[in-house]
Amino acid sequence: MSIIQDKEFANISVDELLIPSEKVAHVQLNNPLEHALLVLVKSGYSAVPVLDASYKFVGIIGKTAILNQILGMERFEIEKLSEMRVKEVMSSDIPTLTREHSLLDGLNAVIDHAFVCLVDQDGYFDGILTRRAILKQLKKDIYMNSYKK
Repeated sequence: MSIIQDKEFANISVDELLIPSEKVAHVQLNNPLEHALLVLVKSGYSAVPVLDASYKFVGIIGKTAILNQILGMERFEIEKLSEMRVKEVMSSDIPTLTREHSLLDGLNAVIDHAFVCLVDQDGYFDGILTRRAILKQLKKDIYMNSYKK
């Protein structure tokens, strides 16, 4: 049975589609940009969460932001990768959700972002909700509903 048939869309918790923090690539505030770029390239993601030393969520960093920092007038200034830190380049004005938010809240958040980070009441990183996870669930539910008719 589909989760949308079981519950109203607004009553489904984002917790049901959460990718837990243990499975999410991330970087820390004081990591050099070189490390962040390696994590991004190796993981295949365009952006990852940034956490502080106690694993609280503080923002995200993406490939584009890093590349913009090292792009000089005539060449890529690769040496900046080891000199600059993640905290100098990351975006911190990022929406977050908690496990209690509805799937509809999650859908609204991922309209403008490929993923949204979930945090607990103290700001600790719980995981992410991806646009992909929501779309996969919707596709599954649509197919299930269309075959029942």
